[in-house]
Amino acid sequence: MLTVFAKPNSMEHARLGLAISKKHLKLAVDRNRVKRQIRESFRQNQTQLQGLDIVVMARAGIKSEPNLAIRQSLERHWQRILRRCAQL
Repeated sequence: MLTVFAKPNSMEHARLGLAISKKHLKLAVDRNRVKRQIRESFRQNQTQLQGLDIVVMARAGIKSEPNLAIRQSLERHWQRILRRCAQL
């Protein structure tokens, strides 16, 4: 449903990029709903993710997912990113 890419940056704060295409979410209201969920989850985890550039892409099937499922998926992504960054 979501693909997340992360790369270290030279700044002290995290940055977020969104790639939510019309291909998977035809209506603007649906794209905006997904973007709001992503931004809010990022805002809540921004201090843990400092020093990273993050890009979140929506995949097919995200339209039918409820907000809670999107947020839980993002939490799993954030935790996975943090574990991988700790190994570096």
